[in-house]
Amino acid sequence: MKLRAIRHELGISAELTELAKVRQWVRTVLGGLPANIVGTAVMVVDELTSNALRHGRAPYHVRLLTGAAKLRIEVEDAGGEPARRRAPSEQGGRGLLLVERCAAAWGQLRRAGGKILWAELTTDQDAAGAHG
Repeated sequence: MKLRAIRHELGISAELTELAKVRQWVRTVLGGLPANIVGTAVMVVDELTSNALRHGRAPYHVRLLTGAAKLRIEVEDAGGEPARRRAPSEQGGRGLLLVERCAAAWGQLRRAGGKILWAELTTDQDAAGAHG
């Protein structure tokens, strides 16, 4: 199923318990897509959101921008510090590495009042390997 270009947005509080709410919201919004794409999207959103909650500042917004062949995930927070990959340890440090491996592209946009971490996933199974 191909999705029209639609923007979905969810505001969340600073509680780590919000992660379950975010995961369920992603499953609901993307319910018509193949399970492997939904699972990857849930994992990427979870990593970006937990990163924002641990290292950023409120307010927090999670966005899904659905299109014909890709899904853009954005997690915005008011923290001024850029997100950085850390060396994996017992305390974490694997999140952005995981996002990098799962996403077709990812990055961050710094802006006045905070930053947006984003990742793009390919949703069109046919286009995943096609060029042009």
